Amino acid sequence: MAKLPGPLEIYPLLPGTNCKECGEANCMAFATKMAEHTVKLEACEPLFKESKYAKKLGKLKELVRPPVREVLIGTGEMAATIGGKLVLYRHDLRYSNPTAFFIDIPDNLESDAFASRVKAIEDWTYVYIGTNLRLDGVALRGVSQDPKTFATAAKKLTELTNWPIMLCSLNPEMLATAAKAIADKRPLLYAATLDTWAEVGEIAAKHNLPLVAYAPGSLENLSSLVNTLRAIGVEDIVIDPGTLSTTGLGTTVDDFTQIRRSAINEDNELLGYPTLATPIAAWADHREGEAPELTKWNEVITASALIVRYADLVVLHSLDMWTNLPITFLRSNLYTDPVKPVAVEAGLMEFGEVGPDAPVMYTTNFALTYFTVESDIKQSASNTYLMVIDTEGMSVQSAVAGRKLTAEKIAEALEEYKVAEKVNHKILISPGMAARLSGETEEATGWTVKVGPQDSSGIGKYLQEEKWKEE
Repeated sequence: MAKLPGPLEIYPLLPGTNCKECGEANCMAFATKMAEHTVKLEACEPLFKESKYAKKLGKLKELVRPPVREVLIGTGEMAATIGGKLVLYRHDLRYSNPTAFFIDIPDNLESDAFASRVKAIEDWTYVYIGTNLRLDGVALRGVSQDPKTFATAAKKLTELTNWPIMLCSLNPEMLATAAKAIADKRPLLYAATLDTWAEVGEIAAKHNLPLVAYAPGSLENLSSLVNTLRAIGVEDIVIDPGTLSTTGLGTTVDDFTQIRRSAINEDNELLGYPTLATPIAAWADHREGEAPELTKWNEVITASALIVRYADLVVLHSLDMWTNLPITFLRSNLYTDPVKPVAVEAGLMEFGEVGPDAPVMYTTNFALTYFTVESDIKQSASNTYLMVIDTEGMSVQSAVAGRKLTAEKIAEALEEYKVAEKVNHKILISPGMAARLSGETEEATGWTVKVGPQDSSGIGKYLQEEKWKEE
């Protein structure tokens, strides 16, 4: 693993003014956060505003540059940042900048179908543990092979969406025409090859656009291509070693793994760039009359394997919910902090039109537990208070076993949120998994504890039948 700088290496290159503009108490605290990679260098405004710090800034940028550089695609709030990876294995620190999912659109689609596909890409979403899983960008494919059609489609795309755009063509003339039309939107150009690097590299350098270096089948050729593009002034590079689906997937996975290991373990700058995978390649093997579900499944398998093996951007074709759910789930879980439980804020939640007769339940602040319980309460359409107790992100069963959920904590929460002032009863509904705390909780709180369902799926029936009121 590449050596990551510590606070004592970063601190001497900071202004040392302890101005607190970054939100930290002093420069050493900021240096510590930078070493932990929980703050960005840009948060230190004096470094960027005052010319006297220019040398320090240059040295600091080089010091904290991740082994895999970051590349920005698009502009504004919807821009996609890819790369920026620091470690080979997630448990060594954490992964940053989740894999971006771009969906293709042919440039020769008729107007209504074109607009409809853009809208479908933007509308694809699924709520998972309190977050909206979604796609990230649009890959415009130059199927027409006509530069004017390609540029017109690119311009139309910018009118329909503010999402990041990838311009896909191996024809330099087509890329040049489309790049000129939408350069202000900072599209990703795909791609420069061993045959077209001079022309396409000039386009990227001229408009200061990110560019894909594409050299399938040889990491040596890929490195050489990157080196050449750097020499002619292309700064933001994404590398594509080629994607083989189905029978060639093992080779592809091996290539992506070698690239990332070379960048992080060997500090190979020529391969220290974000990687692009094209699971859409599965459709090249699709035969007329063959069930499209099989091809979609191959696309999912390819995407899944390459997300795990370091792909920073993947290009897909299918928009089906069943195909994109597994890979968005995979991405969501892969890019969480392995040492930090996914938690929600503790507090007293209200569902429906609560009043003095409303039931009072409690749960932990583990996100998966909370959002599952929240969903079941909402589906029951019951007017309910839900007390969320801070258990440091542990589930009910784990929190009880680890003494993060105790009768004392429950009593403190009831007091802190002044629950007794909101209802005319003193009945508290406990999660079924916390049943063994019932007696202690009654002693600590003075409330009567009713044990709810073991599984949250039973909450709706439990509340609707008002079982908590039974003697």
